Amino acid sequence: MLKYWIGFNRVPGIGSKRLRALIHAFGDVEAAWHASERELRDLGLDQRAIRNLLEARERLDLDAELAKVEDAGVRVLTWDDPDYPANLQRIDAPPPVLYLRGELSLEDEWAVAVVGTRRATAYDREVARKLASELARAGVTIVSGLARGIDAEAHRAALDAGGRTLAVLGNGLDRVYPPEHLTLAKDITAQGALISEQPLGMRPDARNFPARNRIISGLSLGVLVVACPWNSGAIITAKQALEQGREVFATPGGILSRNSEGPNRLIKEGATPVTEANDILEALNLTHAVQYVDARLSLPEDPIEAQLLGLLSAEPRHVDDIRREAGLPVQQVSSALAMLELKGMARSVGGMKYVLAREPGPVYKVD
Repeated sequence: MLKYWIGFNRVPGIGSKRLRALIHAFGDVEAAWHASERELRDLGLDQRAIRNLLEARERLDLDAELAKVEDAGVRVLTWDDPDYPANLQRIDAPPPVLYLRGELSLEDEWAVAVVGTRRATAYDREVARKLASELARAGVTIVSGLARGIDAEAHRAALDAGGRTLAVLGNGLDRVYPPEHLTLAKDITAQGALISEQPLGMRPDARNFPARNRIISGLSLGVLVVACPWNSGAIITAKQALEQGREVFATPGGILSRNSEGPNRLIKEGATPVTEANDILEALNLTHAVQYVDARLSLPEDPIEAQLLGLLSAEPRHVDDIRREAGLPVQQVSSALAMLELKGMARSVGGMKYVLAREPGPVYKVD
């Protein structure tokens, strides 16, 4: 079945929403791939998309495409995969296919993106390094785009702090761009992952970067813009974060610095100003991020409580959303959430919304 997902990923004009409609209409991705031209037309697919799909069927050897991915040591995640990132799954039109080199972890659900200019000053780099390092030491995964400047500094800071980091590329995972970040990319796969929605063989292309940026913000609970002009990729990422319902943070800077233009304007428009990592941790309820992971791993014995705990994260969720996803009566859900609160594994943040939360246990000193 995986080869058909890879096949659709190679068809221009069939993105997330169209593929979801095809799967809904034909039952699964394999049946959608083999649908007749008439069936596709009856579904309302435009002629260009139909032509692209028919041409792809003739052009692509799906078994060879799958073998190419496996030979490259790359894993493919789809919407149906339980390891597909939960944060990304919640955005509008998440990418149907993700190519992965490295490993994803439960910890990555508590992620913050750190983005900024490629033309960073020494001061900009130091700010990015300080904040990314503090976040990583607090148990937060750092997400960025492997670009020169702020991105690379954020990745390196997370690695040096012993934390996790995810790099989202705008090209296929069979190449690293920029090429001087080859060693950095290898280090990231050891403490995180390289991620792309682009198939193997896809070269770096400026047209792919806005789409790449939506994945950076989609993987994260919030986006921190460190330094950039207003017309920049980092600002695009911040705007996409807002569209996805994520928090936007920015580091204030001097009014005469072009690299402070983007963050300062974001702050004027409502972004949270950041001078230390704790500003982000408190805003995102991540002051105990490591304990959140422990709570998720230590599922309670009661099956309903365990089910609800699996639906909670650091991102507030309304009781009605939890109830719908759990498929349980509201009284049962409310009762179980109350018990999870008493056990210190869930926390109400107001407005009938809950987050995963466990207070840290006692610290014992060993002489």
